[in-house]
Amino acid sequence: MDVIVNSFLLVFAGEMGDKTQLLALLLAARYKKPWTILAGVLVATLLNHALSAGFGIWASEWLDPGVLRWVLAGLFFAFALWILIPDKQEEMKEVGAFGAFLTTVFCFFMAEMGDKTQFATLALAARYQQLWLVTLGTTFGMLAANALAVFTGDKLLQKIPMKWVRIVASFLFVLFGIGVLLKT
Repeated sequence: MDVIVNSFLLVFAGEMGDKTQLLALLLAARYKKPWTILAGVLVATLLNHALSAGFGIWASEWLDPGVLRWVLAGLFFAFALWILIPDKQEEMKEVGAFGAFLTTVFCFFMAEMGDKTQFATLALAARYQQLWLVTLGTTFGMLAANALAVFTGDKLLQKIPMKWVRIVASFLFVLFGIGVLLKT
């Protein structure tokens, strides 16, 4: 259960203000089909994060445990810094005319390529060695963060400054990095 909860929290916090959350907001505004958008997010995230988790486990099997610990801690510390840099809205591309579901699946899968939550999933899987539990936790974290964007995005950001959301998320990544280093 710890694997799912930790994976959920890290991705949920890391996704706040991320380009994919902005993409969810854009798709919901364009198509007016919030449940279809979330279904697309689910499919894209399951595929992307399962691949990432699998790669993380594979990498952990051929790296020395001491080296792996420092690599993972370094990744978490890098994510802590990365999340403090806001995504630019102009990075988002106009979506195609493939329908709400297919457009969401394609856009989310591609937007997650090289994204901090994809790398966080890889690092979590390498740490915990639990492909499906990490994939489920990170996927639920992604869904929860994007459901906020789809259903309450504009209203929520008027009450909570994005700066503080980023600081809290950064702090969580630092805690995970320290946790990896302290693990014996």
